[in-house]
Amino acid sequence: MKVIALLNRDSGTYAANANANTDPAQQVADALSAAGVDADVRSVAGDQLDDEARAAVKAGVDAVVAGGGDGTISTVAAALVGGPTPLGVLPLGTLNHFAKDLGISFDLAEAAKVIAAGNARPVDLARVNDRIFINNSSVGVYARAVVDRDATRSRLKLSKWPAMALAAMKTFVRAPMIQVRLDVEGKVDHLKTPLIFVGNNRYRLDLLKIGARDRLDEGVLSLYVARAQTRWGMLKLLLNGALGRLQQDRDFETLYPREVWMETRRSRLHLAADGEVMRMEAPLHYEILPRALNVLVPNERSE
Repeated sequence: MKVIALLNRDSGTYAANANANTDPAQQVADALSAAGVDADVRSVAGDQLDDEARAAVKAGVDAVVAGGGDGTISTVAAALVGGPTPLGVLPLGTLNHFAKDLGISFDLAEAAKVIAAGNARPVDLARVNDRIFINNSSVGVYARAVVDRDATRSRLKLSKWPAMALAAMKTFVRAPMIQVRLDVEGKVDHLKTPLIFVGNNRYRLDLLKIGARDRLDEGVLSLYVARAQTRWGMLKLLLNGALGRLQQDRDFETLYPREVWMETRRSRLHLAADGEVMRMEAPLHYEILPRALNVLVPNERSE
């Protein structure tokens, strides 16, 4: 098998490995070679990932491999949508939700063996306006907290997690609510909520968070709208999460549509998609893209 493997040299994990006097590209090359894969490993800037992935497809390789976290995987996946070239995943990031839900090992050597086996499976992707995402997107408190975190990091020179703790406190004190018009496959509602979560396929509640997925090919979105409408309601939601007492019917309005339109009073909205925050023109149009991407997965997941 001949592949082009793309690593995001701007990612935090890449920089951490490089600072530890290890060469991430060489580690990946060695793992793929040991698995029997003929790999051209390239470390590229984050804003060049899309172009490099499209060029790799045109080169006629057997697969395009993305090495990094969910943000890197998502960018490369977007370049492969609708085509026959499969995506190989090397989960080199911090959380690696997409790889976890596909049963791909976080061990580099084992993940390389999955690529070498060449078992491709079609999975769904989701899209909000022109942005593809592999995991989930949200509007509300999480996106606001990330914006505040980045501002806090820049102002106070803090690391990521202390800055996030301060940003979360600031966001909680503000108790930001959004007034939203939701059009879910023709059914329109006007809601007040601190958080709207849209997932690629069905997510299940998992302690502190909306957790993992059992499948990535059901052809539906997860739409979770938090029922909390006050600061006290937000606090109860957080406490129930911390105690493992989240209840889907009590804490969230939940639907599994194929398409959602979202409007607020603002013409542009902060939203998070696969862990990255951006501003996007309203209205937001979410849709599922069934079987839009071929992914190399373990044998037991390829059936």
